[in-house]
Amino acid sequence: MKKLHTEIEINATPTVVWGMLLDFATYPEWNPFIVAIDGDASVGSKLRVRLEPPEGRGATFRPSVTAIEQDRCFEWVGKLGFKGLFDGRHRFEIEATSRGTRFIHSEKFSGVLVPLLARVLDKGTRAGFEAMNLALKERVEAAQVERDQWERKSG
Repeated sequence: MKKLHTEIEINATPTVVWGMLLDFATYPEWNPFIVAIDGDASVGSKLRVRLEPPEGRGATFRPSVTAIEQDRCFEWVGKLGFKGLFDGRHRFEIEATSRGTRFIHSEKFSGVLVPLLARVLDKGTRAGFEAMNLALKERVEAAQVERDQWERKSG
């Protein structure tokens, strides 16, 4: 088994971060790693997820949603080929902090191919997670600034 864990602080409420995370239609506009998600974000549903790691080949997966809790977590499990070959439990967690939100992006990998792919996971996949985290932070914080400015003008 192998685990990747990344996190970033975002200066916005968990609800705002959650809204952007679950707005799959906008992923092509801002997300450099997960460039597309199609499907319903409900437990048991199948998604179509297109990943484009910065230093690797893109891949499309058909994971199943295994957890979703409003403003807190979203998780899916996918596999390459058949179960036990290369499986991944991809998880996004959102935690309120005194300054906004901690966004945790992680994945647990298992299967016989994990040792062969460990270096790719440590380099390209981790870089993809970090690029997505930063892009999410920038997009959410820019939207928050726009909302604040609009409220000041309207209020």
